[in-house]
Amino acid sequence: MTTRLIDDGLFDGVDPPRLVGARCTGCDTVVFPRQDACPRCSDGTMSAHPLPVRGRVWSWTLQAFPPRPPYRPPADGHRPYHVGYVDLGEVLVEARLEVSRQEVEIGLPVRLTMAPAYQDEDGTNVLTFAFRTDRGGRR
Repeated sequence: MTTRLIDDGLFDGVDPPRLVGARCTGCDTVVFPRQDACPRCSDGTMSAHPLPVRGRVWSWTLQAFPPRPPYRPPADGHRPYHVGYVDLGEVLVEARLEVSRQEVEIGLPVRLTMAPAYQDEDGTNVLTFAFRTDRGGRR
């Protein structure tokens, strides 16, 4: 079965998965996804900056209805899932949370993982990033 990433520009690597953002050389602001200009200052240039793979849930909600395009529902239809902001220290990342309703909470330690996004017309499985519970990160 063939797979591909939803967007190669989001990743620094996939084995193990690692997201890449950008850091401003002028003010050290970190953003995700990468962008060409700093949202805080106009003095620096933006350079690639690998992000931590572990963080904590900052906020979350249940995505109960299908998002607008370009979202593609699975072949068997949309199923509700958790989405939230994950605090990676230098930046908040909006992501799907592969966490059960019973355990999702603000402050939950999470770790980056890959998750299926959809299947292309040719049968290729398209992967995106998500965060799952990091049992080793519990305090």
